Amino acid sequence: MTTRRTAVITGASRGIGAALARRAVSEGVRVALIARTRGPLDALAVALGPLASAHVCDLANPAAVSAVAAAITGAFAGAPDTLVNNAGLFQLATVESMSADDFAQVIQTNLVAPFLLTRAMLPAMRQRGAGTIVTVGSIADRQVFPENGAYAASKFGLRALHEAMRMELRGSGVRTTLVSPGPVDTSLWDPVNPDERPEFTPRAAMLSADDVADAIWYAMSRPPSVNIDELRLSRS
Repeated sequence: MTTRRTAVITGASRGIGAALARRAVSEGVRVALIARTRGPLDALAVALGPLASAHVCDLANPAAVSAVAAAITGAFAGAPDTLVNNAGLFQLATVESMSADDFAQVIQTNLVAPFLLTRAMLPAMRQRGAGTIVTVGSIADRQVFPENGAYAASKFGLRALHEAMRMELRGSGVRTTLVSPGPVDTSLWDPVNPDERPEFTPRAAMLSADDVADAIWYAMSRPPSVNIDELRLSRS
């Protein structure tokens, strides 16, 4: 790839998003990084150099999503070559104990925000007959666990959104890929401390963020005639 290629990565300040940003820049891709927290995001953008730009955005805020989409498409003079919807909110709680506000925030961040970003960038991708939309799912987009009602609901919905787009975009030149990893060792697990809870996978047995980033890169770097419909990842 050349420096003319562009990508938008959400949840870019840590974990899978940061790993993918490093990989994309190493391949010469110009990346727009989206995350909520300015400090780590700015630090990553500085470390990556001139091919990276930082865009602070609360993806649970529809107005903020619209604004950041407009800013990025303006900077790129059009839609990116690749949009990676990676940002996610993970909250463990039983259905009866989770507040309505917390449930809504998970759905807004994990499902509505990807829809809004995709809707903002897809028309230009379709018009030029090229583009790739990568949706980062989860094992929870097919399998439900206790205390996982909000997260699984959002990820099941995200998989359905991907499937609808896959059918709607067939033959358009716009590709859409779902990457569904098993547990990934990122800071998302810090509040949970899975090593102390036997019902969870120990962190040492999880996938690494680089593993998942490598799978995403594989999907987004295929020849234009090839669409990777879905990748499901587990630790070997």
